[in-house]
Amino acid sequence: MPAKRASRPDKPALDRLVADLRVFDRDGIERAAWAWDRHERDHLPEYHDAERVALKAIESADLGPAWDELRRSLFDMTEGRGALVHWKTEHGDGGHKAERAAFGAALGLFAKALITSAQYAALVAPMDEALPWLLPDVPPAARR
Repeated sequence: MPAKRASRPDKPALDRLVADLRVFDRDGIERAAWAWDRHERDHLPEYHDAERVALKAIESADLGPAWDELRRSLFDMTEGRGALVHWKTEHGDGGHKAERAAFGAALGLFAKALITSAQYAALVAPMDEALPWLLPDVPPAARR
């Protein structure tokens, strides 16, 4: 585990992610779903390892309730009763893949101060294809 930096989540970055997800259109959702497919095919073990470490670090830092609150708000925005129009329109397999990418990005940002850079990258990589500010040094892949 990396040396502890600030244990608080980066609120401005999380707010930016939520704001970006609120205005995602069909193309953004489709790009995130496409990226999830690529990521799942090539990097799923790394993703799951980073996910486990991040969740354990969040619990160890007594941030579990705050993470649960963010996770619930994202779910409501993408699939719950308060789901946004574009997310409702893309409900189904593609929408679910984009949701997984969004949850990974949120987890990575939330736990960034508690995990390694490689673990952060593993979590945010799929959503970075649609939101390249998550990994600014990694150019988006060409979509075939």
